[in-house]
Amino acid sequence: MGFADQRFTVNLSILFTELPLLERPAAAAAAGFTAVELWWPWVDSPTPGQSALDALRKAIEGAGVRLTGLNFYAGRLPGPDRGALSVPGEESEKFRANIDVAAGFARSLGCTALNALYGNRVEGADPAEQDALALENLALAAGAAGRIGAVLLIETLNQPESPRYPLVTAETGIGVVDQVNEATGLGNARFLMDLYHLSMNGEDLPSVIERYAAKTGHVQIADNPGRGAPGTGSLPLEDLLDQLKKAGYDGWTGLEYKPGERPSAEAFDWLPREARAAR
Repeated sequence: MGFADQRFTVNLSILFTELPLLERPAAAAAAGFTAVELWWPWVDSPTPGQSALDALRKAIEGAGVRLTGLNFYAGRLPGPDRGALSVPGEESEKFRANIDVAAGFARSLGCTALNALYGNRVEGADPAEQDALALENLALAAGAAGRIGAVLLIETLNQPESPRYPLVTAETGIGVVDQVNEATGLGNARFLMDLYHLSMNGEDLPSVIERYAAKTGHVQIADNPGRGAPGTGSLPLEDLLDQLKKAGYDGWTGLEYKPGERPSAEAFDWLPREARAAR
């Protein structure tokens, strides 16, 4: 087994960011990859014009890569925000306005995974009311995902880098997954297991995999410390991905790491070129 037996997808919101958005799919293809994923690319707009959506769709199709994952609108990301769906007022409304737009864009490219970042705790807001709002919005998102045959992903982040984000353990993330599935009856909510974030929280990664692989819909990786490419830190990522595969996970693994000071195209030397194309 090992890295060569995994299915990798490149996150174009953290890699190849030295290039304009519309040039990144082709750059990933030139590096040997056939699958990409994205955070919501239009940070200031949950409902961009059709021309912007069409241009990105054509860039992805023209590069010959597959879009495997897309975030719903999440506020200023990268930046101070960590999602919008639990934030009362305007941000929650933006999330709702984005649901059908994001789902429609995903459907146009055959993308079957939509990630809904929970959002930060807001000073002066009742956490219980934020959680109720989150469940309501996640149920709407799960419905939209279900209509296009997609899963809804719930992601755990890490406390040091996201101190106001409430989902900072695998257990809390899984708890929200279960709540959404119970509320909707659709069964299409899944855990996004980001091994970097979980390691930053000090979790026992082999134990997390053993307990939650069956509820995992997507995996993302970066090494720790540093959030760099595999091999730049101390995480046994190859072994962990092997364990996930043995536990029955057969989905995509998103490369969501920082390239460092070098161009992104040079940040894949840990993975032989012949292992980059999805199988």
